Amino acid sequence: MSSTVTGAHAATPSAQANGMLSLRDVSVARGGRAVVRKVSLDIPAGEVTALLGPNGAGKSSLVLAVAGVLKPLGGSVTLGGQELAGARPEKIRRAGLAVVPEGRRLLAQLTVEDNIRVATYALGREEARAGRARALELFPELEKRLGNAARTLSGGEQQMVVLAQALVSRPRFVIIDELSLGLAPVVVQRLIPTIRTIAESGAGVLLIEQFATVALSLAGGAYVMEGGQLRYSGNAKQLREQPELLHQAYLFRGSDSERIAAARQQALSSLDQTASGG
Repeated sequence: MSSTVTGAHAATPSAQANGMLSLRDVSVARGGRAVVRKVSLDIPAGEVTALLGPNGAGKSSLVLAVAGVLKPLGGSVTLGGQELAGARPEKIRRAGLAVVPEGRRLLAQLTVEDNIRVATYALGREEARAGRARALELFPELEKRLGNAARTLSGGEQQMVVLAQALVSRPRFVIIDELSLGLAPVVVQRLIPTIRTIAESGAGVLLIEQFATVALSLAGGAYVMEGGQLRYSGNAKQLREQPELLHQAYLFRGSDSERIAAARQQALSSLDQTASGG
């Protein structure tokens, strides 16, 4: 395997001081079994970092641990030097980290307006007003849907609401788990420029994706997880230009490996135009 398929490098003290989100040797168990093993990542402010990997790689479990939903077995999660590993979700949000979990979890019976309002409960009146305005600036499609129940929205509109909920507090860092899950390529193409805009505004974004084409079209740094461990740590450009590195890192096993690889390649190909248009 290529020497570029490595673990993550350690964050420097200056990177910590600049507000980098850093994970060090984070391990997570579910159902009594370790599903994430000593994963280390650095997410700089002002850019998109991609975390790739197949289903079952441990990506979502890692996200839930960082968000405070699962308690990690060990390791460190720091934001600007503040330790967040094992902290409650509200403390993590107050520190400036917003998490968009997989599955578009909305209050389905409430209106779009109320779903956004719920996300501002910890903010002052002026902060809430400014956050709402910013969210609707990023997703103007929601203006006409504010009075609609969340359950009546399309999948793409629901994803916009979930992103809006995360962004109303103007977080310093955003983790987005499976942006493209269940969405048509045309919808993903609509969301890609918004993710880029969030990073350009100064926020650090960790984009977790099964489909490499989407994430690598946006990212500076890139990591690949498989089997609960990091298989690659480097830059996204290298993975774009040397796709064999990505194939090596995915490490498909078993009698179904060729079928799985073929299905993945078909899915990635369907998103090629999405990435080039972003």
